[in-house]
Amino acid sequence: MSKDTFHFSQFTIRQDRCAMKVGTDGVLLGAWAEGGRRILDVGCATGVIALMMAQRFPRAEVTGIDIDAETCEQARDNVGASPFAPRVRIACKAIQEWAGAPYDCIVSNPPFFVGSLTSPDTRRTLARHAASLPFDELFGAVCRLLAPEGVFSAIVPTQAEEAFSAEAYIKGLRATRRLLVKTTPRKQPKRVLLAFKRTASPPPPGETFGATANLLNPDASRSDWYGLLTKEFLL
Repeated sequence: MSKDTFHFSQFTIRQDRCAMKVGTDGVLLGAWAEGGRRILDVGCATGVIALMMAQRFPRAEVTGIDIDAETCEQARDNVGASPFAPRVRIACKAIQEWAGAPYDCIVSNPPFFVGSLTSPDTRRTLARHAASLPFDELFGAVCRLLAPEGVFSAIVPTQAEEAFSAEAYIKGLRATRRLLVKTTPRKQPKRVLLAFKRTASPPPPGETFGATANLLNPDASRSDWYGLLTKEFLL
């Protein structure tokens, strides 16, 4: 399989024109996030999370937005070639400028590098560096667009969690789900999946707030947790 093509069970992602490729973070978020009838994917890149959400929630209308025009064109191509095209649209727009009816669900794999060197590739810098979407502006937009009972789900590096969650709290959102993700059992968690709502609520049945999960077993095989989470997507 070409590195510019990623095959999922029900759709294919082509990514030769995208600054940000399909990665584990996006797959985790697309498989874990809560859904609803109206879903917004902020920083949709290839469109992979938008398509995963459309597959998981058959009655949902999904919108993906991104600020990079070439990325949006490829995301539209990926959506158009999928069976979910009638329910997914891609718009080239900054979240700060986006206006739409309230969303039941907002998801984002946001840019998170803060205070680090930027890439000489301008498009990659926009996709990865928080200068293009500071956390306060992201949460400001989320609060403006989220329905009263809606949920915002995101994945961030563990070192960015404190700043990310603090901004959510300042904007009046409360963490309702939190899952730390390790690569293998012996490693420290590098990513955290988070969900926020306007009012505090317990996590879904069978889920513990602040639990830890492993992507891989010690022998580098896919863990039972990761396999179950992604079984409808990964080949």
